[in-house]
Formats: sequence, structure tokens, C-alpha cells
Amino acid sequence: MSVDAGVSKSEQAYNAIKERILSGGYSPGYRLVLAKIAEDLGVSVVPVREAIRRLEAERFVVFERNVGATVAGIEPTEYLYTMQTLSIVEGAATALAAPWITAADIQRARSVNARMRECLDDFDPVRFTSLNREFHGVLFERCPNPHILDLVHRGWNRLQALRASTFSYVPGRARESVAEHEELLLLLENGAPPDDVERAARAHRAATLDAYLAHSGRDAAAAHSPER
Repeated sequence: MSVDAGVSKSEQAYNAIKERILSGGYSPGYRLVLAKIAEDLGVSVVPVREAIRRLEAERFVVFERNVGATVAGIEPTEYLYTMQTLSIVEGAATALAAPWITAADIQRARSVNARMRECLDDFDPVRFTSLNREFHGVLFERCPNPHILDLVHRGWNRLQALRASTFSYVPGRARESVAEHEELLLLLENGAPPDDVERAARAHRAATLDAYLAHSGRDAAAAHSPER
């Protein structure tokens, strides 16, 4: 790991450790040995300890008795609630954004989706998840309601804190997701009614949740409302 001059040692440690967690370098359950991390970064243990405490507050790290600091895993119930909420608010945001989405936006989103398709053969779930967020961001960022948009951002940030790359668990879902992205783009491109856009966006999110629930043995019927 490398550090940047001009940035506090605590911030350097925080950025370096978080990057390793998000990239999968430090997987769930990985024990964070402060002395070893400090040696890798070329700093003392003090800024590393401060960074670990900050990451604990953000739910990236947990402290286990007789073990110490470890990388947090995905908490299934928290993931379920986050995805349920995101399905609703992101669907609404995408529908509200629909009239404001330009041809250039559609082209950009389609380009991102093409890069996601390229990931399928030599699958990298972390990169795929990053591109997935970029794709959806193109569609919901033009939402004119700042309160709904804030809720969408909160949902995505919570998923990041959970490090919920669903595609790590159900990689087969990735190919379906790319196809559904194209269907959503066609709706937007053809000026479909906002209600149709919202239903498609919600169904897309719910399908990803269903895949994870099926993988984890949970009842997928609890993942969304009966109307879907």
C-alpha cells in the first residue's frame, strides 16, 4: 500500500485500509493486525488505530472478543432492508428523472452497460458492481426531487458500507442484470410512461435481491410487496 504526501497519516491509513476492504483485498472476517498494517504503510500504530476506529463507526470493521479488529461481513437482514428501500426510492427517482434524461445520457448509460457485458466472461464482481452503480447513477441523478435523490444516495452508500456486491454470491445474476439494463434503457428511449419506468426499475432491483435471498436460503416472497 502507498500513501500520499500532504495528507495526515490517519487519513492515509483510513484511505488505504478502506480501499483494500472495498476491493476485496481484505475479505470479510480478515483480521486487521495494526502492527502489520502500520509496517506496510510506513507509519506508527497510532494513526492506524484511529483509522480502524473510524472504519468501525462506518460499519466496515467490527471488534471481536479475543480476536480484535476484523473486516465486517454482510449482515443479511440489514442487506434485505436496504435493498427493499432502495428498490422503492430508486424506482421513484428513475421515473421522476425520465423526462429529463437526454439522448446523451442514454448513450452514456449504454456505454457503461457494454463495459459491464465485457466483464461477464472474465467476471470481476467488484468492478461489475462499480459499473452497476455508475449505470444507475446516470438514470437517477436527473431526479428533480432532492429529498428522494438523497435517499437513493443513502441507500447506495449503505450498500457500500455493507460491501454488498451481490454478484460475488450470485454471479449468474450479472448476465440477467445487463439484459434488464437494456430493457430499461429502451423504455426511457421510447418515452414510456413514468409508471412503467418505475415498475421496471423496481422489478430489476427486486430481482437482484431475490437472487441473493434464494442463494442464502431466505424466503424471497418477503423481499417485495405483493403488487409485483
